[in-house]
This record gives sequence, structure tokens and C-alpha cells, in this order.
Amino acid sequence: MTSSTSAALLFFHVLAARNGKPSGLLIEVGAGELASVLAQAEGEPLRGLAGSLACYYPLLADAQLAAACQRAGWREMPAGALCRADERLSSDFLPPAAKWVDGNWCMAPPAKATGAQAASRAHALQMVQLVAADADTHEIETLLRRDPTLSYNLLRLVNSLGMGTGRRITSFSQALLILGRQQLRRWLNLMLFAARQNDERSAMLLARVAMRSRALELLAKSRGLDKNTQEQGFMTGMFSLLGVLFGIPLTEVLAPLALGEAVHAALLRREGDLGALLMLFETAERGDLDGVAAQLHALQIAHEEFNQAIVDAASWMQGALRESQGPSNG
Repeated sequence: MTSSTSAALLFFHVLAARNGKPSGLLIEVGAGELASVLAQAEGEPLRGLAGSLACYYPLLADAQLAAACQRAGWREMPAGALCRADERLSSDFLPPAAKWVDGNWCMAPPAKATGAQAASRAHALQMVQLVAADADTHEIETLLRRDPTLSYNLLRLVNSLGMGTGRRITSFSQALLILGRQQLRRWLNLMLFAARQNDERSAMLLARVAMRSRALELLAKSRGLDKNTQEQGFMTGMFSLLGVLFGIPLTEVLAPLALGEAVHAALLRREGDLGALLMLFETAERGDLDGVAAQLHALQIAHEEFNQAIVDAASWMQGALRESQGPSNG
């Protein structure tokens, strides 16, 4: 696939409300021809995003883009309503007019875990190891029984997926039968981000990791990589923020995990196809769409394919957030 250098690139930045919960999106559009971006703005996915998230386009956006976004239910970001925070979030230090928070505040180290929190973290790390090793169902069930919070969040998550079975899922083995091991592995890993009680970063980290995971999977497909590598792309995105979540070096999180060399190389050294795709997404997260364009050219991924992957990843992230909150909050 050759890269289309004329089409404008788009990216969605997840915004937190003042309480730290991911509740909004801000679209960013780079330089270039707007036709494909306008077509996507008129499509159903962007309308769907605006259905459950507060969706904004920037002040002084292109008039055509602004009009297309408005028709999809997106609004102009009010002056003074957005602020940036790169340290631990505290509403006491936010400008009074600020309604939305951008920035890397959720990447700050977590508060020191003590007592029950430390035990829960140990169980969560064990869960990562078991899932990565494709462990026996009984082993995972045993660990879930030791930590009621993990067990509760898993069953709440699976039941909120609405699998059409007409019955309530009450055990891990039932969930495995219905979802299948590959899908359940994805949700178990996502659940680790959703289940971090007393950590104001966890919901935003869940939003970020959901977008990363799905985008890397789709971009691996655009790159022409096989199905197994596409799945590895998803897991690369998923594991990329575990060190941040637990507040320990990623090398320590990965050391006991039975991950393939391609995933290890991507996560620790940004090497190989998966490492290049992870760097690509990190560049987009920083708002460097010129840098994204250069990397897409090297990867031979068309701008339109990148844009579609970002739209699809945002929709998938939206679903992950809704399902992690359970049906009462969806």
C-alpha cells in the first residue's frame, strides 16, 4: 500500500472531566486535503461518538470541517474550557473556567500502595502473568476467587457485553465458553485498568490503552501483517502502559511474562513492525501529525487507512469504557 501524502490526518485526544474521568474527545486535523476527513465527519461513527461522549473541534477550525463536525453532533471547544495537566491531577489547581483536561497527568506514578491495595496489585500482576501464559482455566479461577474485586469486575464486564445468551454469566468458566479464550484474554487485560480502586488515573489509562490496542491491531492489518501479528499488535498496545499502571518499570512487569520476542522488542526497544506502529501511535498522541505523516510514508500505510483506524479505535474505546462501567452507568 502506498502512502497518500495529500490527505489530511486526524486524531482524537481523550479529554478528562475535572474529576479525571474520560468524558470527552477533541479532534485534531493536520495539514492536507480535507475531502476524506470531511467524509468521515459525515459518517455514522463520528455521530456515534458524540452520542455518549462530549465531542469537540478546536477553536478556529477550518469552516468546512467545523460545519461537518456540527452536523455530526460535535461542538466548538469554548475559549478557556480546556487546560493541560502533566502532573498528578488536582481540581484545586485547575483554572476555575476549565471544564476539560488534556495532557499526560494520568502517566504520573501512582500513590504508594499499602495494605489491601498492595495485595490487590500483586493479584493483578499474577493475572497478567497467567493470561499472557494462556494458563489453565482452573488457575485463573483460583486467583479470581482470592480477589473479590477482580472477580466482580470481570463478571460485571462480561455480563455488560450483552452476548445474547439470555442468561446471566456467574463464573469464569461460563465466560470462557461464551467469549472464547482470545476475546476473554483481551477483556481480562482491560479489566486490570478498570479495577484499580482509589487510583484516579485508571479510567483515563483504560481509555488510552483501549485506543492504542485497537489502533495497533488495525494498523498491523493495514501494514499487510498476518492475523497472528495483528493480535500481537493489540497485545503490544495493551501491555505498553502496564508499567505506568502499576508504577514499576515495564521491564519488571514483562520479565515473568511468556510474550513473543516481537512483542518484547516492540515494548522495550521500539523495534520491528510492532515497535514502529507503537512509535507511530505515540507520535500521534503527542500531537505531531507531521511526524505521523513521515512515519506512515516509511510504513507504506495510506493516510486514509490511518484515519479509519483512529476512528474505529475511538469507537472501540468508547465501548470499552461503557462496558467497564457496567450496565447501570452505560
